[in-house]
Amino acid sequence: MMNMIKKVAYALAAAFISISSAVSCAPEDEYIVISGYAQGGTYTVKLNLNGREGRVGPAPEEIRDTIDSILLRIDRSLSGYNRNSVLSRLNAGEAVVPDSLFLDMYRRSYSIYERTEGVVDVASAPLFDIWGFGFSKGELPSAEDVAAAKSVSGMARLVGDAAAAVAPDGTLLASGLLADGGTAPKLNFNAVAQGYSCDVIADYLYSIGVKDMLVDIGEFFCDGLNPSGRPWTIGIDRPVDGNNDIGADLQGVFRAPAGPHGIVTSGNYRKFYVRDGKKYAHTIDPRTGYPVTHSLLSATVVASDAVTADAYATWCMVVGLEESKKLLGSGCGFEGCLIYDEQGVMKTWCSPGFVLESL
Repeated sequence: MMNMIKKVAYALAAAFISISSAVSCAPEDEYIVISGYAQGGTYTVKLNLNGREGRVGPAPEEIRDTIDSILLRIDRSLSGYNRNSVLSRLNAGEAVVPDSLFLDMYRRSYSIYERTEGVVDVASAPLFDIWGFGFSKGELPSAEDVAAAKSVSGMARLVGDAAAAVAPDGTLLASGLLADGGTAPKLNFNAVAQGYSCDVIADYLYSIGVKDMLVDIGEFFCDGLNPSGRPWTIGIDRPVDGNNDIGADLQGVFRAPAGPHGIVTSGNYRKFYVRDGKKYAHTIDPRTGYPVTHSLLSATVVASDAVTADAYATWCMVVGLEESKKLLGSGCGFEGCLIYDEQGVMKTWCSPGFVLESL
C-alpha cells in the first residue's frame, strides 16, 4: 500500500484533544479532535460526544487513552517493523501466542486472498523484501531471486484459519500454518493493516455510542456528519511523484455518502525507486513476482469498511486501469476513483457513485 505500516513511534504525552461545540447539527452536539502518533506518522480522530443515546459515556481523556492503547496493541501484534511484535517473531520462526487481533487479521487476509483470486496476498513478504519494499533491504533482484522468493510465498500454501493451527499450549509456529510441506512463507499485512486499524478504532467508538466520526490513520473510516451537519469530506491527493505531504496537492475532494464507509487510496507515487531510467514501484504483483508497470497512478476505493477498501485499492493497483474500471463500474458494492496517465496527460475516471468535487 501507499501508506505502509511502520514501527509505531508512540509519544502518548504528545497526544492531544481539542474540543469545539458544533455549529449546526443540534444544540447539544460537541465535537472533539484527538490526535497522536501511530504507524510511522500521525493519526486524527474526530467525533461527536453527542452519541446515539445521549452523551457518550467516557470522558475525552479516556477516549484518547483507549485509542492510543488500541493502536499500541495493533503495533505489538501486526507490525513487521516492530521486532517484538507477534508478526515479526512468527516470521523469525519463534513460537508465539497469537492474540485476537492477529487471528482476526489472518482470517480476514485469507478471505481477501480468496476473493481477489490471489491478487492481494499477505503471504508474499519474501517478494516485497527482495525488491526493497518490505521489512528488509533489497533492490533489483535477479530472475533467479524472484523465482526463489515466489516459490516460498503465497497463501495458497497456508491453512485458512490460524486459530485452527494453535497448539494445545496456546502457541503458534509459522510451520503450523502450512497446508503443504516446505518452508513457511513470511507474512506482511501492509496491504490491509491501516484499513484494519481504522475499523478497530471505529468499532471501539461504536461500542461507546458514537454516531458521528472520522478516523484518519493515513486511510479513513467515517460515519454520520461533520460539525457543520454535512457529510464528511476526504481530499484525494494528486498522484505526482514526490507528492509526499498528504493534503498538500489535491486532485479533488470526495464527499462521503450517508452511512459507514472506509475510504482508502493506494498509489505508486510515494514509494518507488528509479534505476537506469526505469521506475520500480512498490506495488508487486504476487502472481508474477514483479512490480507493476501499467498506467494507473492511484486508486481510491470506497467500501463499507476500511479493511475492504484497503484491500481493493491494492487490488486495483495490481490489476491496472481496465480491470479496475470493470469492477468499480459493475455495481459490486464498491465505488472508486482511478487516476491514470494517458500519453503524459493525467486523467481521472470515477464510478457512478463517486463524485469528485473540484477545489
